[in-house]
Amino acid sequence: MAYDKFNILKSTAVPLAIENVDTDQIIPARFLKATERVGFGDNLFRDWRYNTDDTPKSEFVLNNPIYSGKILVGGKNFGSGSSREHAAWAVYDYGFRCVISSFFADIFKNNCLNIGVLPVQVSSEFAEKIFRAIEADPKTELEVNLLDQSISILSTCEKETFEISAYKKDNMINGFDDIDYLQNIKSEIEQFATKLPL
Repeated sequence: MAYDKFNILKSTAVPLAIENVDTDQIIPARFLKATERVGFGDNLFRDWRYNTDDTPKSEFVLNNPIYSGKILVGGKNFGSGSSREHAAWAVYDYGFRCVISSFFADIFKNNCLNIGVLPVQVSSEFAEKIFRAIEADPKTELEVNLLDQSISILSTCEKETFEISAYKKDNMINGFDDIDYLQNIKSEIEQFATKLPL
């Protein structure tokens, strides 16, 4: 299995109400040397999290102990810029399993889906409701239900649905990447191959 199965995620969330967060801010280019998906979480938002002497910047949200959880709530146009898949790796390796935004860059969105991070695109109005709920209570929990494609603010019972391709949804539910999916239907592929003309 490529990664954890995703069905229903109930968690507190970390609010990052900044628009146009690009992949170089998510994981700076100088940290792209590794080819495995491990260790990137240490450098997620590196230049925003740390000073040049490697001391944490107390004002940055990931360094604020009142916020935690497996959900990152980003501003509009999250994941823009270069197509580096390391940005999605950094999000996953840090511990986030879901990113919420009112708009995602397509390549970042697909890179997330390929490694088990669910990008949930909501309306601008619902995103604002999420930010307000977390501001009112950092312990506010969100419930992301992939099965019925909905996201709920549990404290207010407000809910919205989101879109995802049927193929990616099935892979997320089963914890499959593209290779796992092909291996899972190997017998069907072999059966089909026997019917092809020689």
